[in-house]
Amino acid sequence: MNSIAVSEPPPATPIKPVVDDYHGTSITDPYRYLEDFKNPAVQEWVKQQADFTEQSLAELRGRAELLARIQELDAGSPFTLNGITRLPGGELFYFKQLANENLAKLYVRQGLRGPERLLIDPEKLPRPEAGGHVALSFYRVSPDATQLLYGFAASGSEQTTLKIFDLPTGRDLPESIDRIEAGYALPYWLPDGKSFVYSRRRQTPADAPAAEGYKFTQAFQHRLGADPTDDRLVFANGAAGSPAMAEMDFPAVILPLNSRWAIGQVKHGDETDLTLYATSQESLGSPNVRWTKVCDRTDLTTEYAVHGDTIFLRTAHEAPGFKIVRTSLAAPDFRTAAVVVPTSREQVVDSLAVAQDALYVGVLTGVPNRILRVPYDVAAKPEMLDLPPEEPAAQVVTARADLPGVYVATRSWTRAGKLYDYEPESQKLTDTELLPLGKFDVPEWLTSTEVMATSHDDVQVPLSIIHRRDIRLNGSNPTLLSGYGAYGFPISMHFRPVNLAWLEQGGVLAFAHVRGGGAFGKQWHHAGRKLTKPNTWKDFIACAEYLIRTGYTSSAKLAGQGGSAGGILIGRSITDRPDLFAAAHIAVGCTDMLRFETTTNGPPNVPEFGTTSKKDEFGGLLEMSTLHHIHDGTEYPAVLLTHGINDPRVEPWMSAKTTARLQAASVSGKPVLFRVDYHAGHGIGSTRSQRHAEQADTWAFMLWQFGAPAFQPK
Repeated sequence: MNSIAVSEPPPATPIKPVVDDYHGTSITDPYRYLEDFKNPAVQEWVKQQADFTEQSLAELRGRAELLARIQELDAGSPFTLNGITRLPGGELFYFKQLANENLAKLYVRQGLRGPERLLIDPEKLPRPEAGGHVALSFYRVSPDATQLLYGFAASGSEQTTLKIFDLPTGRDLPESIDRIEAGYALPYWLPDGKSFVYSRRRQTPADAPAAEGYKFTQAFQHRLGADPTDDRLVFANGAAGSPAMAEMDFPAVILPLNSRWAIGQVKHGDETDLTLYATSQESLGSPNVRWTKVCDRTDLTTEYAVHGDTIFLRTAHEAPGFKIVRTSLAAPDFRTAAVVVPTSREQVVDSLAVAQDALYVGVLTGVPNRILRVPYDVAAKPEMLDLPPEEPAAQVVTARADLPGVYVATRSWTRAGKLYDYEPESQKLTDTELLPLGKFDVPEWLTSTEVMATSHDDVQVPLSIIHRRDIRLNGSNPTLLSGYGAYGFPISMHFRPVNLAWLEQGGVLAFAHVRGGGAFGKQWHHAGRKLTKPNTWKDFIACAEYLIRTGYTSSAKLAGQGGSAGGILIGRSITDRPDLFAAAHIAVGCTDMLRFETTTNGPPNVPEFGTTSKKDEFGGLLEMSTLHHIHDGTEYPAVLLTHGINDPRVEPWMSAKTTARLQAASVSGKPVLFRVDYHAGHGIGSTRSQRHAEQADTWAFMLWQFGAPAFQPK
């Protein structure tokens, strides 16, 4: 048994029980007081836990060398690009981050080979008084490319402020709008380039309950030069012509290119099924505006794209694997919408994008993403884009209704992809050469395996395994199994050079495509949410058992990992089967599901997880709540819980309470550590150095628990 090499035990955590009654069931919460992160005593406890964790991890001999290797691998490419926007005039806008930079900056260039111009450097934006950093969240270029909207937020808080940058002068305009909702819809310019629409959270009193934070969001129209306090309400309760909305509905106005229509989008909390409306752009904001319903929540539409007067909908209505249908925005009728891409057992329709020449549809063929080109001519046949054999997956990264073709990013588990320009006339992918090949991007010694693991109810669960070509299936390989399983989101193929720091030591990386995710469409999602949520962690356990049974690893060399909603997956896996794992990493995890509704992001998640106000859904929440399945006297694996203090999506007190409960209950002698980052949130907007440090801490922690000699305490 490994022992932690520090002079003091973890900080003591007093028990102050609070008893709640849920539909006649009494639940005792021993650590309710830890939810008050403003309490000085709680702040001191958190600091003691953070210091204890930092000291413990610093004692691991190989940690510094591992961090250095992660940094070296991540610097293998001179820079990375993302968020590309191309314009008809040839301009390319994008976020770019050099290998030695902590944050991405916004640039523009003329064409693929033109000189580059730095527009916005987040390092030069005002920093928060409490320290930390500011990261760019988004940008939107005006129709004439003379101005752009951009958003930024401090230290992972996602509290986004919008500014307007004037390209000819290189300066910001005076307007500034805070409380921007950038999570589900970005601002859109009107065609005249003199105004834009945006969604904004309401201002709540300082003493308002946290659960009020995301309620009654509104969509506005802003005219350049005007006072934002005078902005016109265009889509929300109280706006002229708007439909009635619930308190947790998120309204947004979308203005598609080359179309006369405005789309009124209503997202029902964090549910993926949308309600959509349409009106003419010229009537937007007028007293006589009329919104016509395109589809309702029950029509199971999760994504859409507009080409002229036609709207294409990705829907699971009578299509478990999704399908694409189209209808006219002049007279929308979902019931008579024509099928463009039918549902199929062979593939899941995963995304769609409009270009000038065709509709481009992303499909899942097992784990890999492929791209289907669907011409607008109804007589033409859809065609699958040919991909390089060594890059089996691809995704559309930029498409415009006023430009032919698309930019495509290819993917693989074992090598870096490229950024291609797909030209519909030649039907060829041409390397844009915007992404340089890094020195660690093509490791010839790496391979991947796709298998199916049999779950508790005989359902077959996809499992992706990445490892060295010369691996020996003798049960001795350090293995990290990751999963998510929520909202219908699939785990896509991806390659990160920093993962080589784990793999080159003989380690195995595995990804479990569990129910609750999107591997097999809507039915796969619904088979792992609310009352069916146990399938999520039972699928994960089945994948862990497969890795052990087939000789990839053993329980002594196996770690599990999940983050955010994936905290349910890993938390319940180790509480159901503590014998199966040597270590676990719970990152910004949802671990106290009975109290989630009291948080800012809790009410929007009721459609995914349930509500304690309903007896059956309370039972489901209790079943998926890690905190309530931790039992005294149990030999739990070593657990590292990581959280950013500024997390707006999952309150850090969830990790705090779970840390305290595990430390009190476990009798394995293995450490339970709470790693705190005071200048981070949910991971969004974290700096490169923050990501490197957390990665090194996590892997060093696991290797320590696997008994790796190089990672034992000093």
